[in-house]
This record gives sequence, C-alpha cells and structure tokens, in this order.
Amino acid sequence: MNSELDLALERIIRAPRSAVWGAWTDPSRFEKWWIPAPALCRVDRLDVRPGGALVTSLSEDGAEFVPHLDASFLVVDELERIVFTNAINSDWRPAMPDPVSMTAEITLSDHPDGTEYRVLVRHGDPAARERHEKLGFSEGWGAVTDQLAAVAAHQ
Repeated sequence: MNSELDLALERIIRAPRSAVWGAWTDPSRFEKWWIPAPALCRVDRLDVRPGGALVTSLSEDGAEFVPHLDASFLVVDELERIVFTNAINSDWRPAMPDPVSMTAEITLSDHPDGTEYRVLVRHGDPAARERHEKLGFSEGWGAVTDQLAAVAAHQ
C-alpha cells in the first residue's frame, strides 16, 4: 500500500468466504449491500470475470434511479480476489468518472471467525486519494462492508 495514493479497509466478516463471494457475484445479493442504506441499488450489469462489467444505479426515493458506477473487472480469482476499475467503463472505453477515478482490489481469506475481508483502493495521484477520503471513503466503504457482512451472514 502506498499511503500517499491508496485507501484501505479491513474487516472480519463472520461468514464463510463462499458466502461473501456469493454476495459479490450474485446480482440479487449484490444490490442489497453495494450502496449505503437507505439509498437503493439496482444492478444493471454484473459480469464477474476479467473484462466483465460492473454497472449500478442508485435511488434515494425508490422510484427514480440514476447512474452510480460504470466499471470493468480486471482480475477475478474465484473466492480470493476481485479487482475492478472505473477508469475503464463497461464498454472498455477510457472514462473520467466523477467524483474520482480508482482501482479497487478486494481480497478474501479464511479467518477463524469467518472471512478476512480487505479493500485496497488505488488512486492516480495524491489529490484524488485526498478527494476520495474527504468524500467519506471510510464511512461509505465501511457502511457497505457492514451491509455485505449482514447479507453474507444470512446465506
């Protein structure tokens, strides 16, 4: 980790790795945790494979959905690691996403209490990292990780 460019989060999720993986790869489970509540997530495309799409929309009122994330998966190692970026959209075109361009690496490993869950979000420059941190990286990614844990625990 490069502390000038990266942000990280680590948690122990009290569920088996297969349940955490399933929450990442099944659209019906993914939309239950991907956006901090009370906002709602709609999965528009979830093709969890290298080169596959990750496209979501969000709704504050449950009626109108607006674009949230348009990204591509770079690496998918079943039950172990997922890497995606919004610097390349789901059509494999270079993107300038608002508010920040990033590459996120999610790693899963066995832990005596369930799954060790690690998130490493890489940024292109210190300003982008700082902007993401100020936008609430810890709170936002922390909230969705808590939601992920709840979904995985009920599998």
